[in-house]
Formats: sequence, C-alpha cells, structure tokens
Amino acid sequence: MTVSSVQTAPRALAIPDLSAASAALTLTATVLVASLAYYFLGYDQGAVSVFGSDTHVHEFVHDARHFLGFPCH
Repeated sequence: MTVSSVQTAPRALAIPDLSAASAALTLTATVLVASLAYYFLGYDQGAVSVFGSDTHVHEFVHDARHFLGFPCH
C-alpha cells in the first residue's frame, strides 16, 4: 500500500473588487431583503399585516416561525 503525498501550494481566495457604491448597494439590498424576511417570519400576525387582515402570509410561514422560536398564538 502506497500513500501519495501531494503537496499543493495554498491558494488565495478571490475577493471581488467592489467599488464603494456597489458595496453600498449590495449592503442596502441585503438589509432590505433580511428586514422583509424578519418581518414576515417574526411579526406578521394577520391583524397587523401589510396585506390587511389576511392571514395567508402568516399561515405560509407558520412552521418556520415556530422552528425559529417566534411565538404566534
């Protein structure tokens, strides 16, 4: 039984070259999407829903809400 030991040189991670405006736009979009996900998973209860008294969003994310520890009843 032979064991081959191939030594490879460590590779550097490729870091994208972002301008300040591109980085700010990416950060803003990420915060917006994360805030919407947090609202719909954690606070949309039907009575104060952005879609009126409709509970479709609440029921759609109901199991995810309990999985993440948010109370809803």
